[in-house]
Amino acid sequence: MTQTQDKAVTAAMDGTPDMPVDEPARPARIRRPTDAMRFLVTLALLGLVLLLPAVARQTTSGIQSDITHTTAQAPHFLLTLANLVSTFGVLSVPVAFAVDRLIRRDGLRIAVGLLAAIIALCVTLGLDAWVAANAPQGLAEYLAWTDRPGLVHDPLHTDLTPVIAYVTAVRLAGRPRWQAVTWLVIGLAALAALAAGYASPLALAVTYLIGRAIGYGTLYGVGTPNPRPPGASVVAALRKMGPLPSGSRRVADGPEETRRYEVSLADGSALDVTVLDRDQQTAGLLYRAWRRFQLRSASPRRTLRSLRRSLEQESLMAYAVMVAGVRTPRLVATTEVDTEAALLAYEHVAGRTLGAVPDDEITDELLTAIWRQLRLLQANRLAHRQLEEGSILVAEDDHPYVVDLRAGEIAAGDLLLRLDLAQLLTTLALRVGPERAVRTAGEVLGADALAASVPLLQKVALSRDTRAILRRHKDLLTRIREQILQLRPEIEVAPIRLERFRPRTVVSIIAGTAGVYFLLSQLSNVDLSKLIAQADWWWAAIGLVASAVTYLAAAMMLIGFVPERLSLFRTVLVQLAGSFVKLMAPAAVTGVAVNTRFLQKAGVRPGQAVASVGASQLTGLMIHILLLICFGFVTGSSSTESIAPSRTVVIGLLFVAVLAGGVFTIPPVRRLVAARVKVLFSGVVPRLLDVLQSPRKILTGLGGTLLLTTAFVICLEASIRAFGGSLSWTAVAVVFLTGNALGSAAPTPGGLGAVEGALSLGLTLSGLPAETATSAVLLFRVLTFWLPVLPGWAAFAYLQRKEAI
Repeated sequence: MTQTQDKAVTAAMDGTPDMPVDEPARPARIRRPTDAMRFLVTLALLGLVLLLPAVARQTTSGIQSDITHTTAQAPHFLLTLANLVSTFGVLSVPVAFAVDRLIRRDGLRIAVGLLAAIIALCVTLGLDAWVAANAPQGLAEYLAWTDRPGLVHDPLHTDLTPVIAYVTAVRLAGRPRWQAVTWLVIGLAALAALAAGYASPLALAVTYLIGRAIGYGTLYGVGTPNPRPPGASVVAALRKMGPLPSGSRRVADGPEETRRYEVSLADGSALDVTVLDRDQQTAGLLYRAWRRFQLRSASPRRTLRSLRRSLEQESLMAYAVMVAGVRTPRLVATTEVDTEAALLAYEHVAGRTLGAVPDDEITDELLTAIWRQLRLLQANRLAHRQLEEGSILVAEDDHPYVVDLRAGEIAAGDLLLRLDLAQLLTTLALRVGPERAVRTAGEVLGADALAASVPLLQKVALSRDTRAILRRHKDLLTRIREQILQLRPEIEVAPIRLERFRPRTVVSIIAGTAGVYFLLSQLSNVDLSKLIAQADWWWAAIGLVASAVTYLAAAMMLIGFVPERLSLFRTVLVQLAGSFVKLMAPAAVTGVAVNTRFLQKAGVRPGQAVASVGASQLTGLMIHILLLICFGFVTGSSSTESIAPSRTVVIGLLFVAVLAGGVFTIPPVRRLVAARVKVLFSGVVPRLLDVLQSPRKILTGLGGTLLLTTAFVICLEASIRAFGGSLSWTAVAVVFLTGNALGSAAPTPGGLGAVEGALSLGLTLSGLPAETATSAVLLFRVLTFWLPVLPGWAAFAYLQRKEAI
C-alpha cells in the first residue's frame, strides 16, 4: 500500500469529515418540479370552478344556497367564536410564524411569503375590478351572490387571498402544528364570511385556488433553498457502508438528472455512485402521465414514484440482472443520504457508452455480444425499457455492459419484452444501418423473435430521444421491417394498436367542445320555438333536395378524374358513407381516405388511386378559390356602377395573403406543407393527362365540381329563406365558400364548430339578423351534416359487406 493510500485509510477510519469532492458549485436555490405541477393543477381546478356558472347554472345556485343555509343554522355562539378567533388569528398566526423564523435566521423564507402575499393582493384587487366591470354577467352574479337583500360585497375575499398565498409560499408542510393552527384560522375566517353573507361559496373557492396558485407560482419562480446533499455528504454516507474513499469527482448526470460521482477507494479500485434526489422524483411527471394515459400497456410502472420506491426498484433490477448472467456493474451498496437523497454504488467499469464509440469500431462481434445480453434479459423476463446508446457501456475489452436500470421491470410481460427488442433494433439501426442490425439480431435471437417485433416498430413505442432522432430518418422503421420480412417472408404481421388515442384526437375534442360551446351560446339568445313555428318548411324541403344532390355531384366529381370505369350507384354510396365517417375525423381527411380506399377496391392501383383523388381535390380547390374571388368581386359591385370588389373582400384576401406569407416564412412549417402537398399530389399531373384524353370525363369532373358548390349554396339559401331571411345569392355564395374553406382546415370532425361560427358570422356581417342567421346555419348543418349520418352508416355497412371499401 502506498503512502497516499495509507493516509486515505487513516483519514477514513478516523472519520475525517468533509472529504473534498471535485464538483461544480451547488446552486443556493432550485426550482422544484413539484411546485410547477401544483401550480398547473391549481390553475386547472380554478378554470373548472369558473366554468361552473356557465355549464351548470342551476346546480351552482343550488349548491350555494344549500351551503349558505347550512352555515346559517350553526349555533350563534359558534359563529361568534369563529368570527372572533378568525378576526385576530388570520393575521396574528402568520405574523407569529414570521417572528419565529426571523429568530431562527430564516428570514428569506418570510420574504418569499411576503412577495407572494403582495402579488396575491394585487391580483385579487385587479380581478375584483375586472369582475365588476367586464366579466360575463353570470360569473359576476355568482361570485357576488348573497342571500341577504341589500348587502353588497366584493366578488373575491381580498383579506384571505394574500394570507393563503403567504402560507403556501412559506412551506408549512414540515411543521404540522403551525400548519394545523394556520389552516384552522383560515377555515374559521371563511365560515364567518359565509355566515355573515360577505362571501359566496364560489367566491371562497376561487379565493382559495387563487391564493394557492400564486403561492406555488412564487415558489417556483423564486426557487426554494437547495435541499440536495452535497458531494461531501454523499461520500460520508458511503463511508458508513464500509468502502474507504480516497477521492471523488462529479461526472456527467444520468437519466432524469440523477447525479453521478466517480469515487476512488483506498485500495486502488473505484465506484460509480448514482444519487437519487427526492425533489427530482417528480421530474418528467407530466410526460410519464401522458404516456401512461396515451398508451395501451399492461405495465405496472407508476407515474408517481417516491424516493424509497425508486431506490428499491433500481436495486431489485440490478440484483436480478446480475443473477441472470447479464454483464452489468455489480451493485455494492445502497443507503440514504440525509433525508433528501439516496445513493447506489456500483463497481466501476472502465469504458465508454455506445454513443461515444466511433462507427468504424462497432464490429459485428460487438453487435452480436449486445444481442446476447438482450437474449439473457428476455430469457429471464427482465425488461430494461430504455435500451438507448447511453444504456450500453462498452468496456475497454470490448465487452458490452447493460447499465441505467432505474426504469427496468422484473417478471415482465411479452409486450414489454417485445418493446425492448424494437427499441434496441432501432437504436442499433441508427448506428450501423438496418441490414447489419437485423442480420446480427437474427443470428442470436432467431427470425421468429424478430418477426414478433415487427408490429411494434412504431414511433410511439420508442423512447422520446429515439423519436426525435427518427424525424431525420423517417424511413428507418420501414427499412427495418423490410429486412425482417426478408428473413421470414411468410410471416403474417398482426397489427398492434399501442395508442389509446393520438394528440390530434385531443385537439379535435377540445376544438369540437369549443365549437359546441360557441353554438350553444348563440342559441341561448334565440327563441327557437318561435322561429320554428314561423318557419316556412317548404324551403327546408328544397334545402333537403339540394343536400341530396351534393352526393351525386361529389360522385360525378370523383368519376370525372378516374380514367377507369366506376359504378355511379356505388360511387354515390361511397360519398354518402363519407358523411358517417366525418363524425370521427376532419372533413378534409375523411373524403380523401374513403375515396382512395374505394378506388383501390375497385381495381385501381394504390399510386394511381391516390393520384386520382389528389387530381379531384386539386381541381376542386382551384375552382373553389376562383369562385370565391369572382363572387367577392360581384358582391362588391352589386350596389355600385363600378366593377370593384367590396372592401371586406379586399381586406379578407389581404389578411389571408399576409397570414399565408408569414406562415410560409417559417422553415419547419414550409417544409411540412411542401411534404404534405408533395405526397398528396405526386402523380397528379400524369393522371390529369390521362383524363384529358376523354372530354366526357373532363366535363363530368368539372360539372360535378360546379354542381357540388351550387347545391350547397342553394341549400344555404333555402335555409335562410325558411326563416324569413333574404340575401343576394352572391353574398350567400361568398359566405358558404368561406365557411367551407374554414371547415376543411379545422381539426374537428366535419369542421364542427368552425363551420357554424364562420357561417353565422358571415351571414350576420352580410346584413342578416343574428337570430335568423343562427337558425339558418343550424338548419343548414342539420340537412348537410347530421341528417345524412344514419343513411351514411347504412351505406358504409353495405359497402363493407360488399368489400367495396
